[in-house]
Amino acid sequence: MVTDKQVRTLFKMQNKHRFKYQAADAAGIGVKTARKYLNSGKLPSQCRPVHNWRTRKDPFEADWPYIEQMLFDSRGTLEVKSIFDDLQGKFPGRYQNGQLRTLQRKVKAWKALYGPSKEVFFSQHYEPGQWCCSDFTSMNKLNITIAGRPFEHKIYHFVMCYSNWQSFSICPSESFESLSQGLQDALWRLGGVPWYHRTDNLTSAVKKVGSPEIFTDKYQGLADHYGFEPVKTNPASPHENGDVEKSNHLFKKAVDQHLIMRGSRDFVSLEEYEKFLRKITDRMNLNNHDRLLEELKVLGDLPHLRYDDFESRECKVSRAGTIRLLHNTYSVHSRLVGETVNVRIYADNLEIWYAQSCIEVLPRLRGENGHHINYRHIIDQLVRKPGAFENYIYKDDLYPSSIFRIAYDILREGLSIREANKQYLKILELAAKEGESLVNEALRFQINTDENINFEVVREFVEAGTRPPDPTVVCIELPEPAYYDALYEEPLCVCL
Repeated sequence: MVTDKQVRTLFKMQNKHRFKYQAADAAGIGVKTARKYLNSGKLPSQCRPVHNWRTRKDPFEADWPYIEQMLFDSRGTLEVKSIFDDLQGKFPGRYQNGQLRTLQRKVKAWKALYGPSKEVFFSQHYEPGQWCCSDFTSMNKLNITIAGRPFEHKIYHFVMCYSNWQSFSICPSESFESLSQGLQDALWRLGGVPWYHRTDNLTSAVKKVGSPEIFTDKYQGLADHYGFEPVKTNPASPHENGDVEKSNHLFKKAVDQHLIMRGSRDFVSLEEYEKFLRKITDRMNLNNHDRLLEELKVLGDLPHLRYDDFESRECKVSRAGTIRLLHNTYSVHSRLVGETVNVRIYADNLEIWYAQSCIEVLPRLRGENGHHINYRHIIDQLVRKPGAFENYIYKDDLYPSSIFRIAYDILREGLSIREANKQYLKILELAAKEGESLVNEALRFQINTDENINFEVVREFVEAGTRPPDPTVVCIELPEPAYYDALYEEPLCVCL
């Protein structure tokens, strides 16, 4: 068989020799063959016919019209495994399990030639200062802990599409308050307002399909206040917000790598964790500084004031000294029973306002049917009515720490139910008035020394203004290693 190398030698030698047989001899091929390739000007590999015939019989040839009809009817969505199972059931013994791969290759080729068209993704070109996008992403897989406790949270992630400048905010959920706070923090940190802001179908910003308006009143109000045009993606189309989706992945990957280098995923406080994340984003933004300068020249001006990033609601305090808000229950001071308070709902806390003053800040609960009862709000009334404590529906909330719970259980073991409740409520009242930490340490001391829990003893600690002594630290002096060496060198005596 003549090779491409021989023909290339022939082409090279034809101008170096007077006769063709000389060039053919130099290439190692016959004169007749050399004349054929010189006339065609093609290599042997170019003259071979295209291999478009089968080397073995198609096992699905007889049933292919039936298979093709199934593919047409399902518009190419029917899986090959389902077709193969149907064939095995309809024609027992005709097809073996090993032929599934053959059918998969055949159907794959059919889909590429005759199947439905596939979705096409179009790369976008952005002008400076025009587009920004944002999204929420969960950080729970990074296993962050605050003071040793697991910290489940999300990140509101804001990205400028042209420069990839980014900002973040830590938030507990995808509420409007989280969206408003995160977006406003990003815009004020950026120093200007882009023309368009794109989000996915957040329930906090986008109304349900079929509504006459696209965006919620609160989100539209936020957009009008800053002067940007809100844009949303189509349902189940995260690629339409691909800039921030990709940035989410890169951001979490960078955080994970820095956590590995840090050697710990635990932080003393939320503030320390936020500073840690801020250093990462600042370093990432340095790479995009030049393109950011282009955007800053065309950004819109910020308004004079921020938009209210809270929701305000009026709540009446019940006879139980509680308010019901967002399907959860919160206690307020008993002085407000029967009064109507204004509650400002933020992303992670609630502000209780009365008479134009903020009188209480409470943590915001997630989910439904939760409760946050502060014993300081109702302890004065419980001391007057100690009988109500035993079956109080929020009784478990009246143990500020495990030490208080242990103390109560010890009281129940040594006293009657009524007397134990009275003693415990007095201790709880002392904690509310004089300081929970000092009372907690006094109880801890009594428990560790096996003393009977007694209100009078606890009050003596508090009135004296002293803390109980620290537990005795037992130090065991370790022997010098040389002692063991000396024992090793001594002769070993064995008694038989």
